[in-house]
Amino acid sequence: QVQLVESGGGLVQAGDPLRLSCAASEGTLSNYVMGWFRQAPGKERQFVAAISRSGDITKYADSVKGRFTISRDNAKNMVYLQMNSLNPEDTAVYFCAADRSGLLFMTSYNYDYWGQGTQVTVSS
Repeated sequence: QVQLVESGGGLVQAGDPLRLSCAASEGTLSNYVMGWFRQAPGKERQFVAAISRSGDITKYADSVKGRFTISRDNAKNMVYLQMNSLNPEDTAVYFCAADRSGLLFMTSYNYDYWGQGTQVTVSS
């Protein structure tokens, strides 16, 4: 089992960068594929990015490709989401998630553990 804690959210202006972090307060993240999802008010949870256990394979939603970068530091038990060129459409609560299967799923129901989320608000 793993417990996830996100941090790094906040209020930024359009075009600004922001880096989110996901830490494991319990468990070892290297055992899991890690993903980032987001959920805007009134909308379904949406896939953002995923990274393999070793970090050598990544997958992104088309809406963030080229702007966001997912990475991990297994020695520090951390996962990151570097977000550049933010726009108001990126405003959402961002969630970190862990998947035991080893496959890079883009669907939220495949992930086993979730953090509480961190709010990202991008003003125009």
